[in-house]
Amino acid sequence: MLTNNYVEDTEGSFRFDYSIDFLRWAICPPKYKPKWHVGVRATKTKKLLAFIAGLPVTMNVEGEVLESSEINFLCVHKKLREKRLAPVLIKEITRRINRTDIWQAIYTAGTLIPKPFAKTMYHHRNINYQKLIECGFCTKPKKKAL
Repeated sequence: MLTNNYVEDTEGSFRFDYSIDFLRWAICPPKYKPKWHVGVRATKTKKLLAFIAGLPVTMNVEGEVLESSEINFLCVHKKLREKRLAPVLIKEITRRINRTDIWQAIYTAGTLIPKPFAKTMYHHRNINYQKLIECGFCTKPKKKAL
């Protein structure tokens, strides 16, 4: 479900293909809370149709330790994207996290967020750079003239 319906480029030619071991590592860190993993399944087939993960994190903000949450892996099946499941998942994960007296979250977004209070850059380490160039996900940097 995640491979076919999670992040992809505009042409649909590049997708993340996470292994089960990687996903287990990413969404089940020490002190994770299973109730912060929210999924929507089909009634008859029990297939997963949508998912969002919340993870507990401890941040240090200007010297103050702050218990927070990280939101990741928001994914809705392509055929259900017009059904407004994403906002429902976000509200539900927010409700569950707030019940533990945590009121802050970190997340990434592919859209402009109104009134952000902070911005940061993050970097990926490409494992198979040649494949990423071949499929058009990125380009080879041009050499600078001396």
